[in-house]
Amino acid sequence: MLERRSSFSGLKKYKPLINELIIRDLKVKYRRSILGYVWSLLNPLLMMAVMTIVFSYMFRFDIPNYPLYLICGQTLWGFFNESTNMAMYSVLQNGALIKKVYIPKYIFPISRVLSSFVTMSFSLVAIVIVMLVTKAPFHWTIVLFPIPLFFLLLFCTGVGTILSSLSVYFRDITHLYGVVTTAWMYLTPIFYPIESIPENIVPIIKANPMYYYISFFREIVLYGTVPEISTWITCFASGIVALIIGIIIFRKLQRNFILYI
Repeated sequence: MLERRSSFSGLKKYKPLINELIIRDLKVKYRRSILGYVWSLLNPLLMMAVMTIVFSYMFRFDIPNYPLYLICGQTLWGFFNESTNMAMYSVLQNGALIKKVYIPKYIFPISRVLSSFVTMSFSLVAIVIVMLVTKAPFHWTIVLFPIPLFFLLLFCTGVGTILSSLSVYFRDITHLYGVVTTAWMYLTPIFYPIESIPENIVPIIKANPMYYYISFFREIVLYGTVPEISTWITCFASGIVALIIGIIIFRKLQRNFILYI
């Protein structure tokens, strides 16, 4: 109990540093870019336009308001992919700072995930634009949108801390993870409906936590329905379990970080 309290108090104590790291990450990401933060809005719109053309006309998925269906899944997946990749390199890239001064090492993956969350928040404007252009109804359930995003934030933080600690010892993970996320993306119904998947593959899809986060978000934004309680429990449980595992692994491995960075 004392250890938990010290962790939370430490996180509060270093909040200004976390804010500075988030601002630094955002500045580095858009450095020397003419449009800067506007890319957080343009990128999902451009990707949605390309993928809508490919999957609506070439593969002909019969999904009502496919552009909105696509950008909802694409936005959440983009946050997961970017945040976990950035978190994975966070300890390695700050090795020089870690060697010079004492800073709780968990701050680095957390700040990377939060900076990606800020970027994703800008991208939510793109979803509103698509809703206006496609004349999609604004259901009252849209006010629930922070809930799946918070659950996903927990999940990404957990996965990010796991990757950031393991990558210090096993650098091959930084190369392997790109392959894993590619396979993971195709096993997530981002640009296709789950109904189009063979029945023997459906259990694999439903074992994927990202399926539930994206389904939750689509239900409240696109369909105007409140997800079943099982979806709420699955999303929350996945986030908490990932976070707990991440904390345990990070605490155990961080002791010898300085010998490997």
